Amino acid sequence: MAPRPTASHHAYKSRCLVASALLALAAAGCTAPGQSTVPGPGTTPGESTAPGQTTADGSARGTPQSGQRSQGGAAKGGAGLALPQAAADIPTIVSNVQPSVVTIFTRDGGLGSGVVYSEDGLILTNEHVVRGNTGVEVAFADGRRVAGTVRATDPISDLALVEAKRTGLPAAKFQSDLPRIGELAVVIGSPLGFENTATAGIISGLHREIPGSASSSQSLVDLIQTDAAISPGNSGGAVVNSRSEVIGISEAYIPPSAGAVALGFAIPAATAVKVADQLREDGTADHAFIGLSLGEITQQIADQLGLPDTRGALALSVPDGGPAAKAGIRPGDVLVRLDGDELASPESLLAALRSKSPGQTVTVEYRRGTETQETKVELTARPAP
Repeated sequence: MAPRPTASHHAYKSRCLVASALLALAAAGCTAPGQSTVPGPGTTPGESTAPGQTTADGSARGTPQSGQRSQGGAAKGGAGLALPQAAADIPTIVSNVQPSVVTIFTRDGGLGSGVVYSEDGLILTNEHVVRGNTGVEVAFADGRRVAGTVRATDPISDLALVEAKRTGLPAAKFQSDLPRIGELAVVIGSPLGFENTATAGIISGLHREIPGSASSSQSLVDLIQTDAAISPGNSGGAVVNSRSEVIGISEAYIPPSAGAVALGFAIPAATAVKVADQLREDGTADHAFIGLSLGEITQQIADQLGLPDTRGALALSVPDGGPAAKAGIRPGDVLVRLDGDELASPESLLAALRSKSPGQTVTVEYRRGTETQETKVELTARPAP
């Protein structure tokens, strides 16, 4: 592989979410020298993404020999109260996990992070870190660098597997349960190319969606929020708890230029493990498909359609023969509930579909003009792009 560029020439891979009127714009793309693009979370120089491009219960198929999974979860007291966590020794946590976190250099000058998924060389990272690349270089905490091959990618979840030419690796341990708000969060990765960097904070929120992201990405839903610093180049790296378990894969952040302070986001470990196991098995990941192109409801659109408010997911287009079309949904309909749960936005619908499976039938409530109707939709597997 050609010598990697100096740090000033790297395109740091990480999704930067610029909240303008709560619109999420991803700047997880290649940043050329001298280009004034705010890097996105988890992307360091060398991460290949085009400027302005939007770039966070895991039962698995097969019997993967992946990173160990821990049931995690808070211990419960006799009265049903969560017992306090043991005192966290952050230096020990970092020492335990750093060997399982890598830096990924792409051939187009990009840079991101990754987590060792299996002892035989599989590395879990973000799809936007390796997008457009088939070969990469993987740098380990012990200083060794080896060639890697992009084995499988899933743009819907923004996850990918890279196969490094090295075995006997320390696979990370993944927690299967969601963390609790307030728990310790330690982020390990390579922000701006500073390899093996650790930052610390807490879990700030769960099930977060980035408003406005549905128009350009389907991955920025159902995320973990943390105030531990996530910067360009962290993408694909680890967010870990006080037990040195991976609880999330760094995905995105909102930069200070948007008025944010310490707003970082990660893909939950359960989602990452589920997708990684499927990618490992056959190179694809299963996602429920409803057959809609979605849009946000502005006040102007609400006035035109005679809607009482701007809540819901607007069906912009409904392809013939798809699940929604077969159920009678038409362009202009506004989906307001899925299986009884309110849909406040297009992102809410995408998040709700994460817990559904192809072949499952869901109840959709929608508005058509001044009327509210209900229909059954049989979800299918998302067709190949």
